[in-house]
Amino acid sequence: MKLRANLRAWVLVLAVMHAVVACAGFFAPYDPGEQDREHPYAPPSAIHFRDGYGSLHIRPFVYPLQPVAGFSDRYREERAAPAPIRFFVTGQGYRLLGLLPCRLHLFAADGARVALLGTDGYGRDQFSRLLWGGQISLFAGLMATALALTFGLFVGATAGYWGGWTDEILMRIAELFLALPWLYLLFAIRAFLPLTVSPLGAFFLVTGVIGLVGWARPARLVRGVVLSARERDYVRAARGFGASHAYILRRHILPQTASVLLTQAAILAPQYVLAEVILSFLGLGVPEPAPSWGNLLATIQQYNVLTSYWWMMLPVLVLTPFFLGYLGLASALQGWADPSKMEAVGPGSRW
Repeated sequence: MKLRANLRAWVLVLAVMHAVVACAGFFAPYDPGEQDREHPYAPPSAIHFRDGYGSLHIRPFVYPLQPVAGFSDRYREERAAPAPIRFFVTGQGYRLLGLLPCRLHLFAADGARVALLGTDGYGRDQFSRLLWGGQISLFAGLMATALALTFGLFVGATAGYWGGWTDEILMRIAELFLALPWLYLLFAIRAFLPLTVSPLGAFFLVTGVIGLVGWARPARLVRGVVLSARERDYVRAARGFGASHAYILRRHILPQTASVLLTQAAILAPQYVLAEVILSFLGLGVPEPAPSWGNLLATIQQYNVLTSYWWMMLPVLVLTPFFLGYLGLASALQGWADPSKMEAVGPGSRW
């Protein structure tokens, strides 16, 4: 019961975080591409409850920012015009979950912009771009994980079930992929592919490259499960009764790989999200103006941005809870699948 409760807790945590990103249009106050050229590199908005006269307000408010004369990136608060923050307001249109037209936003300020995480060099709201960018980065990681596991399941099941020379050839190829430094291999493959592609084309390109590079480890794990399962008595009995290979695989063998695939999915998903972030950070992934966690961080490669605008590094902190959530889920899945090994799984364990 404790293992199941732990598993449900991690699933709930990840579901909530993914739901916030999936509903980015509702939680984000602005369109990710909307520019405010009068407020480049504006710092995060300060949320106030007490005004300049000492009066306490129940409703939070912000002060509009005015550029300091002679500076393009320094601002002062206009204390004479407080802008109350309202919740569940109608604003710019978007598609909820990419399907349903909607104009409802969680919050907005009257007469001022609320930049919870500041703005970038074009005056775009970093909080909005962070939420919308999470859709691209997380979806890329999940799609690449699904691709790697699908290919790994096919190769591993083929090698384990038929064995012989098929097993030898497929496993030697898998060992070659495991021996190669996959991150550098990813760079090399992506460098040979076209650089000038649309954001949508770059997304599918990056997803495909990441997914096809990471199939080897799941394939070896699936092969081990299939090798063990094909020697079970009920499998031999089904074979003796004339069951087809497709029936035996579908009915008796492949279901036993579910726990391995789920655990591998929880391990690979954050790795592939990080791979997309690194590629976009280096300019090899999803290009501007489409936001992703990688190209949000790309501006800190400029020394003046790194030293002057600390809020541009905040997207790094968003990766941490997602990675911890996935690693916790992987640990819970392994403990659920094999409780006897639960004690051996820790932060320093190697899967």
